[in-house]
Amino acid sequence: MIPFELKEPASLGEAVALLDPDDPAVRPIAGGTALMLMMKSGLYQPRRLVSLRALGPGIAAIRETTAGGLELGAMVRLGALERAAEIRRAAPVIAETLVTHSNVRVRNVATIGGNLAHGDPHMDLPPVLISLGAAVIAAGPRGERRIAVEDLVTGYMETVLGGDELITALHIPAQRGRRAAYMKVTARSADDWPALGIAVSAAFADGAAREPRIAIGAATERAMRLPGAEAALAAGASPREVGQAAAAEAPVIGDHHGSAAYKRVLVGVYVERAINRVLAGGEAA
Repeated sequence: MIPFELKEPASLGEAVALLDPDDPAVRPIAGGTALMLMMKSGLYQPRRLVSLRALGPGIAAIRETTAGGLELGAMVRLGALERAAEIRRAAPVIAETLVTHSNVRVRNVATIGGNLAHGDPHMDLPPVLISLGAAVIAAGPRGERRIAVEDLVTGYMETVLGGDELITALHIPAQRGRRAAYMKVTARSADDWPALGIAVSAAFADGAAREPRIAIGAATERAMRLPGAEAALAAGASPREVGQAAAAEAPVIGDHHGSAAYKRVLVGVYVERAINRVLAGGEAA
């Protein structure tokens, strides 16, 4: 790695001031699990890194809201999310998903804010959070703004965040009886990068799905919802029919995890399976 400057601000305002929106060689660092690999490989050569580790307990807390939702500080470690009683009460699909997200060493260092800001489509959490209707809070010199997770990433490792903005929190609304499930396909071990990730969330009344949310990751350039498949599920289509609609709708791409044709078949199969899991009670697999 080339030499770089490391700054460790003690406040959010100081951290934002140290960023430079016009210089891509100046970036924040949270857990650093992905960024350090990029630096070691020479893919990214920073001039300055702004560490967020000393910003105080407020940005590393897990809180249940009075409405029954969750507010997670951006510096909460993924391992802490996996173990938190608040997560298991309000959104157990997150805890179950994290069991096979990378490995325990990475989860004990990586943060939720860094995970989302990285914009890698192969991450497990973005489709899960999209299915739960989650949003991030981003802070910058012009104040704060709320961004739905489904709108955060615009392309491969590209987000709507400005060069002088930081994710400070993640909000997950109260699920109010909704059921959720996440299923993924990996080419090797269970904690490998997925070839496909599918998340489904829905409420049910009189045997029908209400306000379903179906999200896909890994097989597409970015995690995204599948509104056509959602509409089919809401209209009473069978899980198999919804899977077929999702396979036709999803803009899948091929990579070393599998061809586009192979992944399209997987989409149909795993959307069907995820819906059946939700119908059976939900949570991850």
